[in-house]
Amino acid sequence: MGVDVDDVFTTLQIFLGGSQVNDFNKFGRTYKVTVQADAAFRSDENAMRYLFVKSSNDTMVPLNTLVKPKKVSAPSVITRYNGVKSVKISGSQAAGYSSGQAMTALEEVAAEVLPDGYTYEWSGQSREEKLSGDRAPIVFGMAMVFAFLCLAALYESWSVPFAVLLTVPVGIFGAFLFQYARNLENSVYMQIGLVMLIGLAAKNAILIVEFAKVRVDKGMDPVQAAIESAKIRLRPILMTSLAFIIGCFPLAIATGAGAGARNSMGTAVVGGMFTATTLGIFLIPVLFVVIEKIAMRKKA
Repeated sequence: MGVDVDDVFTTLQIFLGGSQVNDFNKFGRTYKVTVQADAAFRSDENAMRYLFVKSSNDTMVPLNTLVKPKKVSAPSVITRYNGVKSVKISGSQAAGYSSGQAMTALEEVAAEVLPDGYTYEWSGQSREEKLSGDRAPIVFGMAMVFAFLCLAALYESWSVPFAVLLTVPVGIFGAFLFQYARNLENSVYMQIGLVMLIGLAAKNAILIVEFAKVRVDKGMDPVQAAIESAKIRLRPILMTSLAFIIGCFPLAIATGAGAGARNSMGTAVVGGMFTATTLGIFLIPVLFVVIEKIAMRKKA
């Protein structure tokens, strides 16, 4: 019939779907110019006999002689992701499980049951969690490195900072212990608390190590210097630690909207600080003596 298939598609698109031509400004507003068949000629498939397409010999061919309408069932909205048809599934993890565990379980099931040609992608908050989940070790490592460099500059020594930073695992252990006791997940809010806990746990050690370091530099035995420093700095350590624990306690017992985030962060900080304080006042002097003797042995 001398009609190009592209012309048929173009006619269907313009008359039934509409096509924006341009914009024009009038009365201080912008108006869109759209070509489209009137509603009466778009709502009924039999009205296609009124629509024509030009053939190669300049004759107008009715569109209903080229297109046969057929009713089929189809979704009103087709969702696409990265250009392909997709189905969005939303949900949340069961009580007692973290979102990371739920995502891992879904990945394992998808690997087993999805047929050929089907795949999955994370979107929304799950996608952001997946992208940021691998960065936690980097964040914790950088926090430890910066704390070490600051301490090395403070004490002008590469060995003494180890006596301070070796107390950090005690605080982290306490944070996980209290989280487990309260049946809370290892969430991003808890990890934020752990980053803060690195500095808080090191604070107690700094109070003792700084006094002990001054006395060792003056010729005092490391053991005697550590014992004397622990006695002198016991009260400041307890006062600052208790002030911080009491100040963060409302976070750990918060209720209402958004309480999960506050509970997770507060429990990690309170538990880690409590453990770092109760055990640190005994562990810090021992670590200082061990590190100092190793450093003396290497100098000798």
